[in-house]
Order: sequence, then structure tokens, then C-alpha cells
Amino acid sequence: MAVIKHPAQRVGVFIDTQNLYHSAKHLYKARVNFGKILEEAVGGRILVRAIAYVISTESGEENNFFEALTKMGIETKVKELQIFADGAKKADWDVGLAIDAVKLAPKLDTVILVTGDGDFVPLIQYLDMNEGCQVEVIAFGKSSSSKLKEAAHAFTDMCDDPHKFTITSRG
Repeated sequence: MAVIKHPAQRVGVFIDTQNLYHSAKHLYKARVNFGKILEEAVGGRILVRAIAYVISTESGEENNFFEALTKMGIETKVKELQIFADGAKKADWDVGLAIDAVKLAPKLDTVILVTGDGDFVPLIQYLDMNEGCQVEVIAFGKSSSSKLKEAAHAFTDMCDDPHKFTITSRG
């Protein structure tokens, strides 16, 4: 499918932070460069809103990360990590991200999902068919759903240039 990108397009960027974090850690033993991702996603168009969906822990060690995202112009929506009686942990923002994308779609020409999660395929289909939005996906292709890649109007594979999109620790 042909993708149209022009400077007057209004874009919204929705970042599945946990998905990217785990992909970068698993594939490259690195952290994600969210500034570069945002720059790539917007691509000279009009950024209406960028939202990162994040998880907080009791220790609060991630607060500096949340502040760094805010300084980049990325709004953070925070949910606490759920810990169940059996010790299982859950941290899922899929429904919240989808609802926000649907609510903001009338103000956007392009919705950019930063995730490799195939659960977002119905969201892509809805935004395309019902809201008339172009939907682009940016993710690590090696850990992305093939159905997600197929459903998107465009897919940017961060594995094509991992050094651009990751930060490796030194020492």
C-alpha cells in the first residue's frame, strides 16, 4: 500500500514502551533511543501528540526515565505494575493505547503505533476503515507480528539500523 507523507499531515504517536524495552533488551542487550524513534515517526510532519504508555514500580527507579521522555515532548501515561498473590506480574496498556488512538483519530491524518504487538491489528483496521487514518508502525521487525506488519500502511523496521534506535551500555 502506498504511503503518503507530507509536511501538513497531523500525526499522533502511540508508544508501547514495554514492548520496545523487552525487544531491545532481548535482541541487542540495549536500551531504546526514544528521541530517535520520535524523530523518525514524525518525519517532518505536524506532531499533534506523542504518548508513551509506561509502568511504574514500587521502587520508583523509572522516574528519571519518565522525566526524560517528557523533556523529549513525549507525554507519559503511567500504570502501576500489578503483582498477584502467586507472584505473577502484569503490566499491560494495550486497551488504554487503543482507546486513546481511537479518541484522537478525528484530529489526526496519521496514527503511528510504536509496537510489534499483533494485538493491535484490529485497531489498525478500525482506524483505516472507520476513521480514514493512515496507520504506520515502527518496531523491531525480528520481534514483530507478521500480521501487524501486513496490516500497517507502512512498517519501519528498527532492526534495519539498530544503532540509530538503541543505546548500548558501556562498561
